Amino acid sequence: MKRSIIRSALIAALLLPAGPSFAAANSAEAPEDMKTIKSSGKTKKSSEAKKTKPAVNVKLVDINSASKAQLKKLPGIGDAEAEKIIAGRPYLTKAHLVTRKIIPSGVYENLKKQIMAKQKN
Repeated sequence: MKRSIIRSALIAALLLPAGPSFAAANSAEAPEDMKTIKSSGKTKKSSEAKKTKPAVNVKLVDINSASKAQLKKLPGIGDAEAEKIIAGRPYLTKAHLVTRKIIPSGVYENLKKQIMAKQKN
């Protein structure tokens, strides 16, 4: 009997503080404070969206067909790496540059958004 009373008291204690604030947030006529919080959240999101730059159309370099000069333009790729990439062709995925130990993983992380491994049909 005591345990059920204690459980009920604990449950009530946990739910009561959340009850009134939950009801106020969901009421049809929210207080002015709640309206300003909601509206300021919307403007904050829209201002953050305006601050982000639109995605620039970057031309991806195909590691299966790019010339040595095109490969050398990539960050972290020099003469030796470009020659290794050309010698290791064809690649099924761009991740094969790391798995086949053509370039280190740190260099790959810097250029993985700029390359692709297009397959011949």
